[in-house]
Amino acid sequence: MATGLLESIDRSTQLAGHNRLALLLFRLDERQIFGINVFKVQEVLPRPRLSWMPSAHPLVRGIADIRGRMVPVIDLRKAVGGEPIGDEHAAHVIVTEFNRSVQGFLVRGVDRIIHVGVETVQPPPHAGQDSYLTAITRYGEELVEIIDVEKVLADVVGELKGVDEPLLERARSMGKPRGRVLVADDSKVARAQIERILTQVGIDCVLVRDGREALQFLQGLADQGKDVNDELLMVISDVEMPDMDGYTLTTEIRRDPRLRNLYVMLHTSLSGVFNNAMVQKVGADRFIAKFNSNELAEGVLERLRETQMAH
Repeated sequence: MATGLLESIDRSTQLAGHNRLALLLFRLDERQIFGINVFKVQEVLPRPRLSWMPSAHPLVRGIADIRGRMVPVIDLRKAVGGEPIGDEHAAHVIVTEFNRSVQGFLVRGVDRIIHVGVETVQPPPHAGQDSYLTAITRYGEELVEIIDVEKVLADVVGELKGVDEPLLERARSMGKPRGRVLVADDSKVARAQIERILTQVGIDCVLVRDGREALQFLQGLADQGKDVNDELLMVISDVEMPDMDGYTLTTEIRRDPRLRNLYVMLHTSLSGVFNNAMVQKVGADRFIAKFNSNELAEGVLERLRETQMAH
């Protein structure tokens, strides 16, 4: 099964930029189906032998030697608020790369890969601050819950390191920018992280949940007769989002004469090599891989310097 899944993952990369989402479906119990973006999946394995680490986070079931690399394995059912998966039910490990780190997620079983239009992927209803969901969709008659993996990892790793003092000094020397930053990301954790970094360097921001909300906000400014380049320093957008992804958002920005000169930075946990090609294809100005506070702050300050020199 794992080999077939990986072949499907390889084929699914062709969907990027077409406002389609490929999801690996899996189960944590006998009932609910969950999903994860396949672009973040490196491989799917039958549960390997796990070695216990006394100092590990309570959500980490152990570490596994996967092709000579020691990978922490997180009990995903426990991470989303359920009971730990019993050894007799822990069938597979989904090996993923998020935010420059590799980790495995212990699940009860892996189902299949599906392809859906992102317009069918919606924010979860009544999602509170502690919700582990980032979106929902449907596969046939069944509800698919898409897990906010960045929240799970934040719970394990802890709060992200802040911006280093030399960058903060540079930001203070540059003064307050004229425009705000529009941030589009479907993960509550990611939005909060980006907002904290922008606040540290003295820049105000507007937060939205997906590309559709971002585009509507931008078009609303333009409809009011405002110059979006005076209103906004830049747009920072995730790539994989429900309803409208970051590639499509960038394409729509470039198509609208009122918006086309906006500076767009794509900020995502997806593969850097893959994204650099897509950045050029859709016309984004820059790609920065998640998640490094200093790199993101550096990218924003470089854009601020460009605008100050232009004026």
